[in-house]
Amino acid sequence: MLATRIRHWKPVALTTAAVLVGLTASTLTATPAAATTTAYDDTYYADAIGRTGTALKNSLHTIISDQTTLSYSAVWDALKVTDQDPNNSNNVILLYSGISRSKSLNGGNTGNWNREHVWAQSHGDFGTSAGPGTDLHHLRPEDVQVNSTRGNKDFDNGGSSFTNSGGSLTDSNSFEPRDAVKGDVARMILYMAVRYEGDDAFADLEPNDSVSNGSVPYHGRLSVLKQWNDDDPPNAFEENRNEIIYDTYQGNRNPFIDHPEWVEAIW
Repeated sequence: MLATRIRHWKPVALTTAAVLVGLTASTLTATPAAATTTAYDDTYYADAIGRTGTALKNSLHTIISDQTTLSYSAVWDALKVTDQDPNNSNNVILLYSGISRSKSLNGGNTGNWNREHVWAQSHGDFGTSAGPGTDLHHLRPEDVQVNSTRGNKDFDNGGSSFTNSGGSLTDSNSFEPRDAVKGDVARMILYMAVRYEGDDAFADLEPNDSVSNGSVPYHGRLSVLKQWNDDDPPNAFEENRNEIIYDTYQGNRNPFIDHPEWVEAIW
């Protein structure tokens, strides 16, 4: 049975006019994400506010590691809630393809959707174990064949289209998600890098700038993920998903949805 944490209020994110400057890496051209404030800053993120670099990463790790874990079978039902199509409550939205598909079509056959690990399971060999293998902050519904096409490839720009791609592209060693979810993918990968630091029997997950990571506990390309975070800021669907995971399932948040500028502050 899932443990549910009850919250007595909901936050409203307020975007300020402040913009972080002078922090872009030489390989990036996008403007860093605007600084934000949330109703969680004085409570959930109190120990992180004002920090940067390793100090910020360590503080966020401590905060988000207070987490309720799910079984892999429970993920099926959770995704039907977290990724529900806002225009059709009978469907979920598939991450890479953008298709709205019936919740009942979950499984392993052609035409079904299954559980996509955005941080590929083989990058750290955590499989479907409770923890990184069942963490809703990086698990999303996806078409079975599209999921197979992505495989365990690192993320990068470029490639060719494929069936049900929805605008996503792939080549021999990388995968580029459709424009509407590039920031989502970046923030999910970087959440995993902060949440799993090797102190809980799982591998220390870290981003790097490679597209040939294979089974090592790294995921790339960091320079591209940072640009995607800037180019595609959090939208209402992503923010609502973060709230549901926090309120109903895991009790922890993806800090880069609440504060996308923290990507640049850490990396």
